[in-house]
Amino acid sequence: MTAPALTAPTIDDIREAAARIAPHAAVTPLLESPALDAAAGGRVLLKAEVLQHTGSFKLRGALNRLLQLTPEERTRGVVAFSSGNHAQAVAYSATLLGMRSTIVMPKDAPPLKIERTRAFGAEVVLYDRYTEDRVAIGRAIAAKTDATVVPPFEDPHVVAGQGTLALEALQQANARGAMPDCLYVNCGGGGLTAGCALAAEAVSPGTVVHPCEPEHFDDMARSLELGYRVANEPGHRSICDAIVTDIPGEFTFSINQPRVGEGLRVSEAEVLTAIAFAVRELKLVVEPGGAAALAALLSGKLDTRGRTTLVVVTGGNIDPNILARAIGAS
Repeated sequence: MTAPALTAPTIDDIREAAARIAPHAAVTPLLESPALDAAAGGRVLLKAEVLQHTGSFKLRGALNRLLQLTPEERTRGVVAFSSGNHAQAVAYSATLLGMRSTIVMPKDAPPLKIERTRAFGAEVVLYDRYTEDRVAIGRAIAAKTDATVVPPFEDPHVVAGQGTLALEALQQANARGAMPDCLYVNCGGGGLTAGCALAAEAVSPGTVVHPCEPEHFDDMARSLELGYRVANEPGHRSICDAIVTDIPGEFTFSINQPRVGEGLRVSEAEVLTAIAFAVRELKLVVEPGGAAALAALLSGKLDTRGRTTLVVVTGGNIDPNILARAIGAS
């Protein structure tokens, strides 16, 4: 039996999601810095989602999905698969709402993310990301327990929840009279990019959304260039664990393809430079996968002179060794 096609959320869905999660999610600040403006040659607005509960934007989508489960579904719990930030968000949200959660995580995820997911109350099942299929493992667990699967991006409620980030940031920008020309967003499976694209289309149609990815994991950028989804070549590694995916989501790509601008690629050296810049100039701790968009800005992937650019730093759950490496290299 073929699963029903997913329907893209509307701006009303995103607004309803914002109201739904408001009692539980933080309104994160929109920061400005002379150092950022100087680096960009224009005005930069930085959405500091590293200050969100659980340390990343993922809480928005997880909460929006779990808050819409029926009482009966809540008794059966939830299952998710994630390298760390979605894992923590689902675990935190499930415990907050009195539900059980099981999270499938790669063995090589940062130990901090695995430890925090367990600390938030989840049962963690580890797998090998290079030889095993996390989706298959998660769905098998859900089938045995009759739990609800909460995907990291291929879900309209999750996408609507992630879209609240852009809605919130654009409202903050509007209050300053500084609607952005472009929005740089970190991209893995494309859920946050999709939510941001939908919100921007409705609230600030002049803002071009640019997904930002690590080199060798630029599946969204290449898919946008070709007009159809393509996978990354196997065998590569990246410090940007939070946004390492094999191929864009089918659902999220259908939203992003007609709505977003050029995909931007960054090197690991550029990401480490961005992490160090965030600590030194902004007093923010940003993980590699959360720093790709900032890296794209600082390395001048597009001409931002005389323009207003909104940049999202999406997560701060960094491995201490990588943080030390970034600071040591600066």
